[in-house]
Amino acid sequence: MFGALMPKEGKYFESFNAHGDLVALGGTTLSKLIAALSSESGDAQRLADEIDQIESRADDITHNVLSQLHTSFITPFDRDEIHELINSMDNILDTIQDVAEAMSLYDIHRVPPDAMEMCDSTERCCAKVAELVRLLSNMDNAPGILKLCKEIDDLETEVDRQLRSAMSKLFREEPDVREIIKLKEIYQLVEAVTDRCKDVAGTVEAIVLENS
Repeated sequence: MFGALMPKEGKYFESFNAHGDLVALGGTTLSKLIAALSSESGDAQRLADEIDQIESRADDITHNVLSQLHTSFITPFDRDEIHELINSMDNILDTIQDVAEAMSLYDIHRVPPDAMEMCDSTERCCAKVAELVRLLSNMDNAPGILKLCKEIDDLETEVDRQLRSAMSKLFREEPDVREIIKLKEIYQLVEAVTDRCKDVAGTVEAIVLENS
């Protein structure tokens, strides 16, 4: 039944794919923002503005999907699952935007290498979310989907470890209490991006297990 409905409801999958691409782009742009702050290249504000634009485009897609739910008689899978999936994807970009806004709010001009390491892992996690949702239109992809869910979970665990290491180093080596407070917030927000990616993986895993 799932496969038979997909051609009629292709716009859902197009929306998921478009949103996933924006999640991947948001992860890449966040890494560029952190790199710009690390190198003091002067591109930080431009990149923060790009993140705002990406998040706004993703909000439009989310709104369109939710509007579709109110007008579609047939959906490719459970309406609550569609609602949860698109909102959990949107939460990733909301959190990326939170990181960028915190950078500006706290007037961050110096970012330790630990933040760059965390962002590299976060960027990979966001890219896997885009790859994950692209496979969702065909349940023959179930083994690959579940493999990606596991990889996202592993990356979230890796960033948890990086966070603990970064926080330990911060409290041991940073003499300025104000910097500790600001960087602690940034580290935790970056880690939260992968938490949101894991939420998407959990939703997709449930969809696959129900429909494959």
